[in-house]
Amino acid sequence: MISAGDFRNGITIELDNNIYQIIEFQHVKPGKGAAFVRTKLKNIKSGGVVEKTFRPTEKCPQARIDRKDMQYLYSDGDLYYFMDVENYEQIALNRDAIGDALKFVKENEMCKVCSHNGSVFAVEPPLFVELEITDTEPGFKGDTATGANKPATVETGALVYVPLFVNQGDKIKIDTRTGEYLSRV
Repeated sequence: MISAGDFRNGITIELDNNIYQIIEFQHVKPGKGAAFVRTKLKNIKSGGVVEKTFRPTEKCPQARIDRKDMQYLYSDGDLYYFMDVENYEQIALNRDAIGDALKFVKENEMCKVCSHNGSVFAVEPPLFVELEITDTEPGFKGDTATGANKPATVETGALVYVPLFVNQGDKIKIDTRTGEYLSRV
């Protein structure tokens, strides 16, 4: 159990049969009346954000989130298969649990599979990936000063905006959190 006076950003709590992560918190001591804690909570399973206030003495059970490194094997229709590299156990997850987390992940790459009480609710891709560009307009040497971008398709099928000098066949580094081009490799 964790009291509302000990809330910090990133802590996960169980509330109303849901699991929430604290995005923001603020201890408020008004001039008149009792102090309270104002929070913004993100529902981990649905992604929705709610605002809730707590008395500093209120207690909530802290949720235990398990993050396990697993290898992404392949997709088959709406199912995505992952393997535990320690005991070679395989699990299949449907598209709803994954969303678009794998749009920059190639087969046989490592991901973190997040679960609570044995039920998987999310997949976290690696922070940075290196992918080859399969389709884009031809680049021009010296086109670096304008800062303009053009669309490019990478080998996983995702669309990324890259600088004008990047060509088809180049390997690029991508930040999977934002989907932005970082550099050529």
